[in-house]
Amino acid sequence: MFAIFDDRGRQHLAEAGQKLYIDLHEAEPGTEIVFERVLLLGGSEKGTTVGKPVVAGARVTASVVAHTKGPKIHVQVYKRRKNYKRHMGHRQQYTQIEVKAIEA
Repeated sequence: MFAIFDDRGRQHLAEAGQKLYIDLHEAEPGTEIVFERVLLLGGSEKGTTVGKPVVAGARVTASVVAHTKGPKIHVQVYKRRKNYKRHMGHRQQYTQIEVKAIEA
């Protein structure tokens, strides 16, 4: 069974036992997070269930594994003939979760 759930404006495809990277949560490693905004359920004997906008009573339960950072992204700004150069960097923070159960 798989599910598409919404986490603060981003949609993620999840299966039981899968590890995902989501935007940083304030939860400590080892705690559980419950996502109640499930948009689609599939892979069951009932077929695919599409929510309008969410599937009633469905939830995805996951546990926090760790907090990590993504790769460094370099941004360079240059304007020709103006002696203008800027270099900026950014490193996005993520929370790694492991999906424990998908409940319909």
